[in-house]
Amino acid sequence: MKIGLYNFFTMIVILFICTPLIANGSKATKKSLSIQEQLVSLEASAEGRLGVYAINTADNIYLQYRGQERFPFGSTAKVIVVAAILQQSMTDKNIMRQLITYKKEDLAGYSPVTKKHLTDGMTISELCAAAISQSDNIAVNLLIKRLGGLQAVNAFAHSIGDNKFKLDRLEPDLNSAIPGDHRDTSTPAAMAKDLRLLTLDKTLGSSQRKELLVWLKKNVTGYSRIRAGLPKNWVVGDKTGTSDYGTTNDIAVIWPPTCNPIVVAIYFTQNAQNAIPRDDVIVNATKLLINDFSGKSKCIASQIGNKM
Repeated sequence: MKIGLYNFFTMIVILFICTPLIANGSKATKKSLSIQEQLVSLEASAEGRLGVYAINTADNIYLQYRGQERFPFGSTAKVIVVAAILQQSMTDKNIMRQLITYKKEDLAGYSPVTKKHLTDGMTISELCAAAISQSDNIAVNLLIKRLGGLQAVNAFAHSIGDNKFKLDRLEPDLNSAIPGDHRDTSTPAAMAKDLRLLTLDKTLGSSQRKELLVWLKKNVTGYSRIRAGLPKNWVVGDKTGTSDYGTTNDIAVIWPPTCNPIVVAIYFTQNAQNAIPRDDVIVNATKLLINDFSGKSKCIASQIGNKM
């Protein structure tokens, strides 16, 4: 098959402009090129734009591809909203038990849990669980209102050191994912670092971290994404996002059985508004990331074997 001169030079440019894939601190390794080539190939074959950022917390080696570029985050933003509520619960011990009532006209988009509680309402804790584990849109909208609006969520993100997170609209409007539109976007690097801070570090209190992790591990929308690219016996807590333009996202904390956690953020978006989501791109990107980490970690390598 002949490769056009334009496409050849495009591939070369991509290889040079994308941020080096693997680093420990600020030192990139020469082995980054092979994984970068694989991700370039995956992106090209999927005819979209792929962004990844992954951290092996055992040694802080990280892996990225378009990790600093903006992508529409879709429902992965719900992690930030819920974390902001959890931070408030560190000083307001009653907030999680507060009952929130709402009306049928408040329902919009995907609301599998909230639609069942129009007559009795839901507690803040129940809304958090619905937003993370079931990706309930109205649940997160109610939580945003409780926090004081969109700017309060952005302020929380900034308070934990994230100056990339940009939430401009409520669900389901935030899912327009128009190419080049910076509304409702972040970067894979920022989202992965946020997820690590909120689940594995001390940004939240111990009980709040545990609660968030329970909800992430119980997520029912991610079985065909990052989870599907891992051995069955690995534990995963994740939050997906799906939007227009075939936008297909997943962020996760991954626990190989006897190794330190790995934090991964994978974002993929396409050029056609009616493009279908591509779970397979997320699965294949996950496999590439984990296989590359296994070449640098005996612990991870020992947990893969023939299980992938």
